[in-house]
Amino acid sequence: MLKRETQRGGLRTVRRLLVAAALLVVSLAFPYWQLTLYAPQYPGGLRALVYLTHVAGDAQEISNLNHYIGMKALDDAAPLERALAAPLVLLFGVLAVLSGTLGGPWRWLLRLPLVLFPLGFFLDLSAWLWYYGHSMDPAAPIRLEPFMPVVLGRGVIAQFRTVATFHVGFFLSVLASALALYDLRGTQRKTVPVPAGGPVRSVEVAAR
Repeated sequence: MLKRETQRGGLRTVRRLLVAAALLVVSLAFPYWQLTLYAPQYPGGLRALVYLTHVAGDAQEISNLNHYIGMKALDDAAPLERALAAPLVLLFGVLAVLSGTLGGPWRWLLRLPLVLFPLGFFLDLSAWLWYYGHSMDPAAPIRLEPFMPVVLGRGVIAQFRTVATFHVGFFLSVLASALALYDLRGTQRKTVPVPAGGPVRSVEVAAR
């Protein structure tokens, strides 16, 4: 009976992790971050959509405007991260599902990349924005002091206004992370008596 309940809990864990891995993979198809730039010649705003693998939307037009303040093109950011994004997402998903079949520290370690993925994106995005704001061309028509572009919220750069928000892909990755964390929080040690007068022993039971 105990073995059967443990197996059922393990299957439920693997199913949850399969859903988490699927959510992370699906997030590749959606933007993770959106930057909207308002300029005098674009009162309706220009929108750049940042995916894990590429930049879309009005990215080229925004890069053309950023040229006036000496900022690098959006398409030039994170070349290594974009090249590795798809294989890493698949790898992290597989590791997370595999962790559901293991015990001990591997149960935590193998799903850690998936759990920390949204945080990793946020930190990497912040680092690139900092770099862009501190590596501007000194020969640009408009000279600005080094600055940190906003990661979230509203900002003002010369005569440009910006609004930065997370997008669907990022929220899918957060949901995937939360599912994996829920399973870890739900795993606990329970003391279960063994039938037929056997010794009492502690077993790891996955929450249902």
